[in-house]
Amino acid sequence: MTDLTAIILTKNEELNIRDCITSIQDLAKRIIVIDSYSQDKTKEIAEGMGAEVYQHEFQTHAKQFLFGLDKADIKTKWVLRIDADERLTDKSRKEIQELCEKHAETDVNGIVLRFEVTFLGKKLRHGGIYPFKKLLVFKYGKGTIEDRNMDEHIILLEGKSIEAKEDCEHHDFKDLTFFVNKHNWYSSKEVKDYILHKELGNESGKELDKSASLKRFIKFHIYYRLPMGMRAHLYYLYRYYFKMGFLDGKEGKIYAFLQAYWYRYLVDAKIYEYEKSNLNGN
Repeated sequence: MTDLTAIILTKNEELNIRDCITSIQDLAKRIIVIDSYSQDKTKEIAEGMGAEVYQHEFQTHAKQFLFGLDKADIKTKWVLRIDADERLTDKSRKEIQELCEKHAETDVNGIVLRFEVTFLGKKLRHGGIYPFKKLLVFKYGKGTIEDRNMDEHIILLEGKSIEAKEDCEHHDFKDLTFFVNKHNWYSSKEVKDYILHKELGNESGKELDKSASLKRFIKFHIYYRLPMGMRAHLYYLYRYYFKMGFLDGKEGKIYAFLQAYWYRYLVDAKIYEYEKSNLNGN
């Protein structure tokens, strides 16, 4: 067992929570679930598997996670942030344990995990999707999370991060209706961050790990400077053709199309709606 506390944010995750908790039970000393008043059996399943469940009204993912850090009264050396639709493999779990033990007293204060994304039952290996990297393991007190509406990342207050080599899994068992509804919600949050960036210009990203920092720079300094509408089209061409998303078959096509022409274009449309409304003084 690793000197680590895992925190999972949930809302109606009965289809995913069992596999998530099972994948971390042999790693984490404590498993904390911060639940946004699920209307399904998420809370009951998590408690039945030994997790500590606290319910808290949702504002943003960042505020939920910060609530979890405070509520849990963490005593362990390390913290793991993991979503209900993510799970560790035997290899990634063993690697995380080894890295935490090896760097318990070094200046390595964060670990970037890599994920293999499954969509419609197929593992996506192309289209710039694989590997998806996030800094999710950090020493308690040495890191925090950005206070953002969307695309929030864990940042280190000191020290450095390293990247794990073994793949974890991102596997959501919910359907396309949920996918579309979730991204509609995400698009509104994305617009709020876009507006804040435009008004405040606070997107340095200096505290982020290299992968997150590069993506943040491209989004705000290249992507959003392209003409509205065209950028969603270019995004699709980049993902599907240049990054060879077509090699993932029909699933790859659907994923690239929805990400570009549903999600990214919807963000553009909502930005246009906001700017037009603001121009008209509404």
